[in-house]
Amino acid sequence: MLLGGEPIQHNPHFPINTLQLMRGAVGMQLRSDAEFHRYLAAIFSAMFEHPRNLGDLQELAAVLEAAGISPALMLELVQDDRVKQALRKTTDEAVARGVFGAPTFFVGSKMFWGQDRLHFVEAALV
Repeated sequence: MLLGGEPIQHNPHFPINTLQLMRGAVGMQLRSDAEFHRYLAAIFSAMFEHPRNLGDLQELAAVLEAAGISPALMLELVQDDRVKQALRKTTDEAVARGVFGAPTFFVGSKMFWGQDRLHFVEAALV
């Protein structure tokens, strides 16, 4: 299965504390769809295509810089109370829908969990 054209690989750095990554996603989504998608592409690639230790702030900064995202902006976003509240709300909604891990995808009401299930997501979309 391919995300950005590269084979998906196991990330040997698991488990990774993803709180900052999730806040970053919410913060970028609050800024714009384009920035959110650029952020997601960079993080997914670094997590599953070219595994990096995204729990290490220097590694994360390098991934962000390579994607044209300012690490200083990221630091600002992950500390923003509006971002923290939005993540709490999104998390509560995910729990209510039965989400128990990441990545989780919904196509309508059907839930798919795990990066190794992306081919099922693709099939459900057509």
